[in-house]
Amino acid sequence: MKKNVGGFDKIARIVVGALLILLAVTGTIGVWGWIGVLPLATGLFNTCPAYSLLGISTCKTKNP
Repeated sequence: MKKNVGGFDKIARIVVGALLILLAVTGTIGVWGWIGVLPLATGLFNTCPAYSLLGISTCKTKNP
């Protein structure tokens, strides 16, 4: 898959995802916190299926 998540977007996804999972594990926000797996995975793999469908990319472009 083509990478389309980069920079601040990547860091924010990883932090928010990890935080949601941590809150779910501790029972603070219940089972809905497990939705944090999605932003965590998209941040770690640098690709977002929704971005692909919408033609969005936050990766820096490479100039040849």
